[in-house]
Amino acid sequence: MTKPLLELQHLRKQYAGQKAVDDISFSVKEGSIFGLLGPNGAGKTTLLRMITGIIYPDQGEILFDGNPFKPQTDVNLIGYMPEERGLYKKMKIGEQVLYLAQLKGLSRQEAMQKIKYWFEKLDMQTWWNKKVEDLSKGMSQKLQFVVTVLHEPKLIILDEPFSGLDPLNANLIKDEIFALARKGSTIVFSTHRMEQVEEICDHIVLVNLGTKMLDGSVADIKQQFKENKYYVRLSTPVTTVDSAAFTIAEQKERELTVYIQPGASSNDILTHFINQHQTIEAFHEILPSLNEIFIRLVEGTHAAARAFQNNPS
Repeated sequence: MTKPLLELQHLRKQYAGQKAVDDISFSVKEGSIFGLLGPNGAGKTTLLRMITGIIYPDQGEILFDGNPFKPQTDVNLIGYMPEERGLYKKMKIGEQVLYLAQLKGLSRQEAMQKIKYWFEKLDMQTWWNKKVEDLSKGMSQKLQFVVTVLHEPKLIILDEPFSGLDPLNANLIKDEIFALARKGSTIVFSTHRMEQVEEICDHIVLVNLGTKMLDGSVADIKQQFKENKYYVRLSTPVTTVDSAAFTIAEQKERELTVYIQPGASSNDILTHFINQHQTIEAFHEILPSLNEIFIRLVEGTHAAARAFQNNPS
């Protein structure tokens, strides 16, 4: 069984009496791609800053590779790409990447070899003497990614890594994320883009209003929130459908979306149409997207919070 590289145990953090993180625990397995999700103000940034040692929790503990997290030394084993860019705008790109790599413990020779590798890989060879202020947002994003992964960290934290990237470069970075995970890096991926999470992440945690709302694999969470909803495509149009096994949610000529009734099964749907001498061309369960689950949970939490504020008794 894969051991966790990162463990958060009952973390709490307050700012001016406001709970930013309220008793959050989760673990990130070694070599996984882990999604940290939540709306603005959910507590994601506070969590990331505690994981990287920028701030300290008021309570709780962080374990890194099985030991208590030591920011002064463990930070060299972490690559952090923040949503707010942290590059020097007036400094030449090559000199800047070399400087930041050496801060992470690489010798000049090691740094130069790795810079050459990544600049060639991401088609950045002509950037050495440019300044960050001369780059587009997408180009700056590629540079920030290189700075984050250059020293081959055990833990890579990417906060909205695809922001500003065109589809071609987004796919390029996505492929590199998969490649880094295959080589053994553990990746924490934070974003608002749920479709990216479904495609990339093995496991997710959803936080909202400083608390953890969901924790599990993408497949398990989608199963947890399924609605017994199915898609059916028939060979010929149907005019009327009457069955005790399901109700119709939507119907368009040969295509139907149906909900299974309590006590029935998916086989009952198939049996119904076979008995009607219909040929079934396609049939599958419709699972909710992470975006639908996210909206349902977050809106429900906010509604409950508003109800409590209006009637705290």
